[in-house]
Amino acid sequence: MEIVAINQISPDQVIFFAWKFVTINATLLYTWLIMGVLVVGSVLITRNLSTERTMSRWQNLMEVIVTGIRGEIREMVKDGVDTYFPFIGTIFLFILLSNLLTFIPGYVAPTSSLTTTSALAILVFFAVPIYGISKQGIIEYLKEYIRPNPIFFPFHVMGELSRTLALAVRLFGNLMSHEKVIAILLAVTPLFFPIVMQALGLLIGLIQAYIFAVLAMVYIASATQTHEEGEHPPKTPS
Repeated sequence: MEIVAINQISPDQVIFFAWKFVTINATLLYTWLIMGVLVVGSVLITRNLSTERTMSRWQNLMEVIVTGIRGEIREMVKDGVDTYFPFIGTIFLFILLSNLLTFIPGYVAPTSSLTTTSALAILVFFAVPIYGISKQGIIEYLKEYIRPNPIFFPFHVMGELSRTLALAVRLFGNLMSHEKVIAILLAVTPLFFPIVMQALGLLIGLIQAYIFAVLAMVYIASATQTHEEGEHPPKTPS
């Protein structure tokens, strides 16, 4: 059962607790729930790691996920995979878990709120210059904004802002529209179509988490390239 009514566009509008200036809505509650699950899950899975062939199913699952993320990062950068893995991996796991838990009745993905997707996009917005400056130095990094001519400086800035907005709106739009379609089908055909759409939603959630993480890594890889390397852009995964 959806807790966000059709006429409500965001879980921000679902208030669980309010007292003076303190307000706990569905977005805040489920965001902390996801973070708690990730922290507790990480502790439980990593406390008895095994290097033998026989290992727990959870460790096996996490190794598959970690290997996959590292492989995607390695496709875009020549070295320093371990430098980018914590940031990209955390974003991917947060979005993935947020989206996959939508099969639980009463749960609403925090990623269907523009507040959450904007926060994730802002993290990428600040991560790009941080990684770029740490790799190239501040002078070389800022030079990229005036190449090939200083007149292009405002266009480079507009590009940075527009892609951040696109990151937030793309994820929000896909997740929000999916939940609204589910709510409409639940009202029209209460059995068959909602089940099919929920199954399709799990696939959409996985794809959206992958797209967000890959785009974030592409932006970071572009910022960490030197000018000479920029003539040979990083390989974008198909």
